[in-house]
Amino acid sequence: MADTEQAADIAALVAALPTGDTIANPYPLYDKLRAYAPVKGYRDYPPGTVPGADEPVNAWVLLDYDHVSKVARDHRTFSSRDPLQESSSAPTLMLVNHDNPEHDRLRAVVNLAFSRKRIEDLSPHVNRMVHDLLEEVTRAGTTSIEVMGEICAVLPARVMVHLLGLPPEIADRFRHWATAFMLSADLTPEERERSNVDLFTYFARTVTQMEADLAAGADVPDSLMRALLTAEADGRKLTTDEVIRFCLTLVVAGAETTTFLLGNLLHELATMPDMQARLRAEPAKIDAFIDESLRHSGPPQRLFRIAEADTQIGDALIRKGDWVALFFAAANHDPAMFADPQAFDIDRPNLNKQLTFGVGIHHCLGSALARAEARELLRAVLERFGDIQLAGTAPEPQRASLLNHGLANLTLALTPRLAGAAE
Repeated sequence: MADTEQAADIAALVAALPTGDTIANPYPLYDKLRAYAPVKGYRDYPPGTVPGADEPVNAWVLLDYDHVSKVARDHRTFSSRDPLQESSSAPTLMLVNHDNPEHDRLRAVVNLAFSRKRIEDLSPHVNRMVHDLLEEVTRAGTTSIEVMGEICAVLPARVMVHLLGLPPEIADRFRHWATAFMLSADLTPEERERSNVDLFTYFARTVTQMEADLAAGADVPDSLMRALLTAEADGRKLTTDEVIRFCLTLVVAGAETTTFLLGNLLHELATMPDMQARLRAEPAKIDAFIDESLRHSGPPQRLFRIAEADTQIGDALIRKGDWVALFFAAANHDPAMFADPQAFDIDRPNLNKQLTFGVGIHHCLGSALARAEARELLRAVLERFGDIQLAGTAPEPQRASLLNHGLANLTLALTPRLAGAAE
């Protein structure tokens, strides 16, 4: 009887994973479920699928740091291909849903276009965009700002538009496209499908036009999109379709995740006045603050893989064809790896072990760009405002999808620093 009751309790915990309350605050449930994982029965949707039109997957839940990192690194045994998304109305993502050898071929070309130098050269532009944006939102003398909509969603979209060489006005559509694809907006299946079609149509038209302009010898300014069309590794280039899908990946994964990352960082800054003072006194610690935020409350919560062979993980025999859900966020809160995981501590000696951007061949290609945006925003906010506090209604967490952990709205009171204020 006791075993039956325990099985029912475990099943109830697993069933609660995709609920709004868990999405809003998942860590207590992770802690309760950790002792039983890996455990099967988690039903949820991969990104790009359409709840109400597609069926959810039924997956094993992996929560421990060792289990999650092992499976994430073992790309031969655990495939990133997503047959559910491939059969969905949404386009399949580039790199995210590819295995080797195809993944390495694609990434070799993309790395030439999406290079470290390109990101480094972008930093002054990001700095200018940040200060321009902060100037815009405070121009009327307003100090109480809903930062998720006015800052955190706007900055990544503007940066991505600049990077891809697109007209600035298209930035307003990026957040809608991203939230529809990544399931973090509460939309009907029809609304989600229309958004996905609109996203694909826009980039199919834009990439095809740029390709035609290049073929005609037109003067096409440098941009990431141009670089993706022209980059060549080992005599091979990306196809037009691959360039289109990489642009989609940047919009839906980059813009969405970075939006939530920036919101989480500003929330943590506003609720820790001692941290504000410390980062002003020790600006070199901003990077550690970003790393600890990624560990403590990083947006990406989980990704799916499919077993290519029978494999033992902990006490569980995972069969070929089984889906597994890698809960990176739960691994980041595993006390076996991070002491007192609920505490926010920028002096942890092992911050570089956090898994929010993934590990192995699927380590997030856009992580350097996300860090650059976060770094420039934090520097500017600390420079321009002497006090950063919560204001208005209480912050409201996103409750639509466990793909990302973050806030739907966050209102802050930003008090300008006095001229000549001490550092």
